[in-house]
Amino acid sequence: MVSKLIILTFILVGGSLGYNLFPEMIDNFDIIPRWLLNPIVGMGIGAGVFYMLSFLAVRPIEKGIKKIEKSFSRFSVAYLMFGSLGAIIGLILSVLISIILGALNMIIISDVVPLILTVVLASLGFQLGTSRREEIRRLFSPKTEKTENEDVLERKSGDSFRKYKVLDTSAIIDGRILDVVKTGFLEGSFVVSHYVLKELQYIADSSDSLKRVRGRRGLDILNALQKEEGISLEMDDSDIPEAEEVDLKLVHLSKKLDGMIVTNDYNLNKVAEFQNVPVLNINQLANAVKPVVIPGEEMQVMIVKNGTERAQGVAYLDDGTMVVVEEGRHHMNDRVDVVVTSSLQTNAGRMIFAKLLNDQKAIDDRKDQA
Repeated sequence: MVSKLIILTFILVGGSLGYNLFPEMIDNFDIIPRWLLNPIVGMGIGAGVFYMLSFLAVRPIEKGIKKIEKSFSRFSVAYLMFGSLGAIIGLILSVLISIILGALNMIIISDVVPLILTVVLASLGFQLGTSRREEIRRLFSPKTEKTENEDVLERKSGDSFRKYKVLDTSAIIDGRILDVVKTGFLEGSFVVSHYVLKELQYIADSSDSLKRVRGRRGLDILNALQKEEGISLEMDDSDIPEAEEVDLKLVHLSKKLDGMIVTNDYNLNKVAEFQNVPVLNINQLANAVKPVVIPGEEMQVMIVKNGTERAQGVAYLDDGTMVVVEEGRHHMNDRVDVVVTSSLQTNAGRMIFAKLLNDQKAIDDRKDQA
């Protein structure tokens, strides 16, 4: 279909040129028959010549069209629409200025400057339309109760407040962000970069079954966040050429939006903190809300594996906290009563050290007898 349109365009252009130019070109030659001076004859000759030339130009033009289509397919409809609107406004301004400059009737100012202004203003309009599309969209959106509440959120109550929360791939795949958001502890708008969406899609299409499940889980979490009432989830499709890795792109995006990064990635956490970008770490939140245990507290756990030291056994609480039980290796896969001796907070989480309750009671009895 595209090739036929290209050939038809060549025929129309050739016919138009032949109709208007061919009679004048051959009018100075006396040996040319007079019937060739007819514009209709010239239109036929021009159309025939350009029809032959079209077969040489079809393939290169098709390749160029495909490249243009591929480059435009990377952008969203909103990006192209707001960019085109900005470019049109820039062209209108250039026409108005060109009318004023043309009235001056000066050689360079009236002829060259309008062409430069047309290119510059159209380019600036396109860039402003794409970079400020969210602000333009809010200007024309109706003032509902929800938008009024969002305006209240934009009033920064302090340096620690950030309206935009940029979601990382690890936080989305983890899934706990959905539960945290439902509780209402996080306010503002959640932003998902198109780089994160591409990374999730790549993981979901992986040949590794485990990665594929993780990627699909992340996409399901995004859909659930989008459908959840009272949650503002926005897609950001702006290009961030400052870095190649997705983590660094998210850092630059957070700086651009004056927002915070929501992640589970320890390395991204450190990189963002180094660049003075606030971070909300879901793992740190989970560790902070875990129940506090004190030495002497009793609990019942199941020994599931051996510890690193001699005769140690390892158990886990319901929230994933590791419990290291002395002499617990002899009670593998048994539920035992233990007493807490100490706890240790690390970057990976909280560890609890305990002894078997029977052993502790025996020690206490010996102390009483002594």
